[in-house]
Amino acid sequence: MTLVDGAALLRTVGEARTAARVGSTPERAVRVLNRNVRLLRAYGAAVATSFLEPVLMLISLGMGVGELVGTVPGPTGEPLAYDQFVAPGMLAVAAMNGALMDTTYSFFVNLKYAKAYDAMLATPLDADDVARGELVYTLLKGALYAAGFVVVMAAFGLTPSWWVLLCIPVAVLVGFAFGGAGLGATTYMRSFLDFDKVSMVLVPSFLFSATFFPLERYPDAVAAVVRWTPLYQGVVLARDVTLGHLHAGLLLNALYLVVMGCLGLAVASRRIRAL
Repeated sequence: MTLVDGAALLRTVGEARTAARVGSTPERAVRVLNRNVRLLRAYGAAVATSFLEPVLMLISLGMGVGELVGTVPGPTGEPLAYDQFVAPGMLAVAAMNGALMDTTYSFFVNLKYAKAYDAMLATPLDADDVARGELVYTLLKGALYAAGFVVVMAAFGLTPSWWVLLCIPVAVLVGFAFGGAGLGATTYMRSFLDFDKVSMVLVPSFLFSATFFPLERYPDAVAAVVRWTPLYQGVVLARDVTLGHLHAGLLLNALYLVVMGCLGLAVASRRIRAL
């Protein structure tokens, strides 16, 4: 084969690959999802650990500390048992942590070291398929964890309303927001040292998002900032639907998370394509 023939063959292969990418993006994203699900079966212990962590925190903080605290003001000002107040917030925290772990650490290893995405992009899959497949995988795991957490809440008598079932889609929404942001942010990371920045986001979000005490307890200036933080939107959604306190303002909290996730996903797709 001459050099000219080889160049022509490469062009033909490239054109065929480009043509193969014109199709159903959801179907191609499902292929990425299927890969991750197969890998998940080999790491059942890790899945159990991820589920047990928020449950143990609920028991220690909500029920242990709750015996000392007693009641706190609920969303409408009514006295609310501390464990009932904390449980929905812990659900939102678990959704955030799970999404960020999947879309930062795991995604970074596959991107920089395992080179898994290089292999995927050598097939008809494109950057959008990879980003969407990874995010859908994260959301399915989040829904599974949330369902289990709701069962635990019910076992401890922390579900005063059937509206608590909406906590599952709320957890998925929180996972979408932080998962999309995690994917986008990870594409800018160059080493594991950059993950210190993830902790700088996680710890303040965990402590200052009205998870453990009402927003009214914050100084006015701090409360004004907390109202605009991402995790606070999820905490408000989870707590209000758990108590059956539904109102139009929750749509704004949900919209915030949807926009956040979409922006992160768009950045991730663009960056994966450029890397």
